[in-house]
Amino acid sequence: MNVVVVIVIVVVLLGLILASSTFRLVQQYERGVVLRFGRLLPAVREPGLRTIIPVADRMRKVSIQTVVLDVPSQSSITRDNVTIGVDAVVYFRVDDPVRAVINVESYVQATSQVAQTSLRSVIGRSDLDTLLSDRARINAELRDVIDAPTEDWGIVVERVEIKDISLPESMRRSMSRQAEAERDRRARVIAADGELQASGKLSQAAGTMSDTPGALQLRLLQTVTDVAAEKNSTLVMPFPVELLRFFEHATGGTLGAQAGPGADASTDQPDEAVPADRPHRNGAVAAVEAGEPLPDVAVPGSADVPEPADIPEPADIPEPVALPEPPTFTTDDPAGRR
Repeated sequence: MNVVVVIVIVVVLLGLILASSTFRLVQQYERGVVLRFGRLLPAVREPGLRTIIPVADRMRKVSIQTVVLDVPSQSSITRDNVTIGVDAVVYFRVDDPVRAVINVESYVQATSQVAQTSLRSVIGRSDLDTLLSDRARINAELRDVIDAPTEDWGIVVERVEIKDISLPESMRRSMSRQAEAERDRRARVIAADGELQASGKLSQAAGTMSDTPGALQLRLLQTVTDVAAEKNSTLVMPFPVELLRFFEHATGGTLGAQAGPGADASTDQPDEAVPADRPHRNGAVAAVEAGEPLPDVAVPGSADVPEPADIPEPADIPEPVALPEPPTFTTDDPAGRR
């Protein structure tokens, strides 16, 4: 009886082992590649419970999910001789499980090595400005370069992204100064453009005010209103423009003509040219005879001014009259009188 039980147990164990070798479960995100006695079977096992011959067949499951491959930082020299470090990330998936198993030993490691070498190659063909400004074109070019050799392995590269670009500290400072200078240039251009537009508007406003005399008075009142709106100690006294024009018409516009050639020469002569008083040798002051006109004084550089006339000598001053001595007052009162 014990022998029968042992035989039954052995048969059950052999059946379980045989069943585990015969039935294989393929997940939805996997595909099964079967080799029978080392030869590839053309049919790829789809997801579900699949059977194989226990001893003759070997199944290898291949995931068709998208794999995220992190490319380590690669130090390279750009086309304009700048040493930088670039790291990227590659998104790929297995499109043909048969070629991924047969044509390459480890498609993940192979794709990683191709991505590193391709990254250095693309950096060497590009300059620094292109890497920093046109990142989309560099990503597309890098994807095409990586996808060319991996196509024979049944790998499809979906996307390649450059994550970071490491620059030397000196290059960062130079780029910062360049960016600051560019911002300063733009600010100056914008300010100059604003001044140009403002000058044009001011010219139009001046033309409008010159055509309409009342506009200047309104502008003056507006300025007074703006000043009075704030709390300050400034006192503004507006002066009517019409009053200035009245004085201008009253004078006949001769204010500027007085400074011309027909103006009186006495207004342009220096103070020392016509002395009103002269000191006498004994300290007395002699005045010029009353009613006698002052002679003209020649202005240097003018040919129309007549020669200066002789200045008449001052009249003789009479000798000083001796004044009588002042009287002397004495007190003859007795000493005891108060």
